[in-house]
Amino acid sequence: MIKVICTSLDHLPAQLREDERAFTYFKSARRDGVGTIAKSWHGSLKRKGFRPSPETWDFVQLCLAVCATDLCALRSTSADGWTRTIELSVGLFDPMRWEPWKTELEQLLKVLTGDYWTLTFTNAGLPPPQGRSAAKDQDCVSLLSGGLDSLIGGLDLVAQGRRPLFVSQLAHEDSQRQRDYAQLLGGAGAHYQWSHGISFKGPREPSTRGRSLAFYAFAVLAASQLGVARPTVFIPENGFICVNPPLVPGRVSSLSTRTTHPLFISQLQRVLDGVGVPVQLELPYRYKTKGQMMNECLDQPRLLRLASDSTSCGRFRTYNRTHCGRCVPCMIRRAAFTAWTGGADDTEYVHPNLKTSEKSSGPDDPMAVALAVLTAKEKGIDRLLGASLAFASVPERPQYRAVLSNGIQELEVLLTGDGLL
Repeated sequence: MIKVICTSLDHLPAQLREDERAFTYFKSARRDGVGTIAKSWHGSLKRKGFRPSPETWDFVQLCLAVCATDLCALRSTSADGWTRTIELSVGLFDPMRWEPWKTELEQLLKVLTGDYWTLTFTNAGLPPPQGRSAAKDQDCVSLLSGGLDSLIGGLDLVAQGRRPLFVSQLAHEDSQRQRDYAQLLGGAGAHYQWSHGISFKGPREPSTRGRSLAFYAFAVLAASQLGVARPTVFIPENGFICVNPPLVPGRVSSLSTRTTHPLFISQLQRVLDGVGVPVQLELPYRYKTKGQMMNECLDQPRLLRLASDSTSCGRFRTYNRTHCGRCVPCMIRRAAFTAWTGGADDTEYVHPNLKTSEKSSGPDDPMAVALAVLTAKEKGIDRLLGASLAFASVPERPQYRAVLSNGIQELEVLLTGDGLL
């Protein structure tokens, strides 16, 4: 059992039990065993004119608490080396509003991280910042990671005449790229770029399944600045990655993220609606492959200029900010370029050919993709997918099936071209 307390500095217990970890919001306790979340951010938001509703602000505090817990709770100490059992005490400004949604949130977190969560809501959070600022003139929010999908999402929104406010979660290797894309697409004042700022002493859990919650928190907070009654938050991710079906049976949990899974997004929407946070989460490309996104992008000249500069690699930092070329995101990227340009791709890859690439430590991603392609060819796409589409309604299921089938076909072309099949 992992026990974590997230609280304002004023409500931090004088003594912690041996089995407890603690984090303080926005101010450092300067105590051993107590970490800090987003130091000085509350005051910074106030100075910048933020005045979110209590519901929006408590969603931000909740998400940051989950991120802190996810980072400090090592999976290696659990019974099976992966699945954690977590008790999290979350300090909020208005905890009673969240109490009816406790079970729903616990289930949502289990979908996201694969762990067993027990949440306790307390009144140990901070009140929302009370800044004074006029509403911004953008009409929606779009997540901007520096990746190819989020670039296409921004290009399409601008081409459609929308005025997106871009939100980024700071990533050391992508921070400048995020700023460049936002400046190009939205101009000055159309970008917020934040970090969860979680700091503590001790080892960190590298799987970071909960990190995406900070991204959603930042997006909802940014949406509170718009002069729109119920702004849309666009989450630009291709449908193959959204569903992220296990390529082989052993990849069901640790290697299958649920960050943008439609089930997770629908659960998150229910919670936001239930507590009164007025935003609409939208997965605009949930029925499209990455190759289809590139082919159907509404601003082909800019995409031609920028696509190779974007980031997709799951091991980008490992290879000194260079795409590895052989992880699943890299293979989906290369397959999309092949579907778009016939293979013309100026991206630098450590392994530009799968057949001649050396197996890295960890999962053999090209072999997993090859097995998935062969299973689909020999036994049919439904045999490969298994129960992966059980989440979808009957009307939606054919569309999700189509995007996964098309995604496998794009990957087959790549593997065949590289001589792996």
